[in-house]
Amino acid sequence: MERNDMVYQTYLEILRRELISAMGCTEPVALAYCAAVARATLGALPDRITVEASGNIIKNVKSVVVPNTGGQRGIAAAVCIGALAGDEHAGLEVLAHVCKEEREGLVSYMGGTPVEVKPLISENLLDMIVTVYNGTSSAKVRIANEHTRIVLIEKDGRTLQESDVRQEVKTDGEPDYDLLTVEKIWDFACTCHLEDVRDILDRQIEQNTAIAEEGLRKDYGANIGKVLLKIGNDVRTRAKAYAAAGSDARMNGSELPVVICSGSGNQGLTASMPVIVYAEELHANREKLYRALLISTLVTIHAKSGIGRLSAYCGAVSAGAGAGCGIAYLLGGNERDIAHTIVNALAITSGIVCDGAKSSCAAKIATAVETGIFGYEMYRNGQQFYAGDGLVVKGVENSIENFGRLARIGMRGTDEEIIRLMTEDA
Repeated sequence: MERNDMVYQTYLEILRRELISAMGCTEPVALAYCAAVARATLGALPDRITVEASGNIIKNVKSVVVPNTGGQRGIAAAVCIGALAGDEHAGLEVLAHVCKEEREGLVSYMGGTPVEVKPLISENLLDMIVTVYNGTSSAKVRIANEHTRIVLIEKDGRTLQESDVRQEVKTDGEPDYDLLTVEKIWDFACTCHLEDVRDILDRQIEQNTAIAEEGLRKDYGANIGKVLLKIGNDVRTRAKAYAAAGSDARMNGSELPVVICSGSGNQGLTASMPVIVYAEELHANREKLYRALLISTLVTIHAKSGIGRLSAYCGAVSAGAGAGCGIAYLLGGNERDIAHTIVNALAITSGIVCDGAKSSCAAKIATAVETGIFGYEMYRNGQQFYAGDGLVVKGVENSIENFGRLARIGMRGTDEEIIRLMTEDA
């Protein structure tokens, strides 16, 4: 693929847009960012806060530890630390520079700052409105569809910024994700000028490896990564363990950043750590690792783009398939191997549901990685799922579209029931 090709440049823009750093689970961090921008707009520390949030935001914030809060969970902790100490210019690293005094002052601030949480009825699964008050003055900020996509800013009832909230409306400069195909991903990964992606991929390797190692060193959540390494130490087990350990850490309060993918740190870890572990085991050179990561990352984004940022469908499934493809490349696989790896993996684990961000995400990640690797092993051993096997149809792109439709449309009722079950006793 030529450098001046439109598809080549689009893929570069997708990678720059998707592979960004975030500290903490992206949903509570998005709330913290929303609150930080609202406080900056207000120009004063809020004395009360109102939060309106879609069901999927409530689901994903309920059980996860918010970084730099001393281990606190939930919406109130997220918006209060954002309002008190968040950097409104830092996006998903809004909480990266909270100092010790601010962290220690959070309990007192929360105790004196009422936070009202209301469900937000919205067609957008990712949607939040944070309104902050100080005396008679107020400021309102709304984020929708993407974790840092601000669609409304108001100050004392006056609109300062507003854009279309509908998901199907693209923002200025948004790349065309419809150009993603398995054939073109393979071509791009094999021919990409590595100087165009080196900085992005080096950051992905460095940050995600660091938090995975932290998860294996310390006590986080259910310690899925550690449990896996007690079972075995072969490369396949290590691939699952390192991805899971990164999730162990980030779901339970680690303050280390993660390079996310498809809006999710867990998906970022799932798409990268197994490939990094296999590359080390195989003594692959840096160029081989880069190209394997390009395949894994872009396949993950491709499989997830038809689903949306949030749904009832566990995003680790798409990322596990991506990881299987990156590993297939390291083991000598070709484009055909990768296409069959995707179909085989999606056919097995697409029933895993997302019931919010929490410790068990690490175990789902390990399962998804195992399935991605197994999807390749199936095809390498002359086995595959054929059109008519459940949702599998002829052609990898058609199968990806089918599984995306299952997640986006078919699981809407499942999503509503999950949210109802998770919030009815809250």
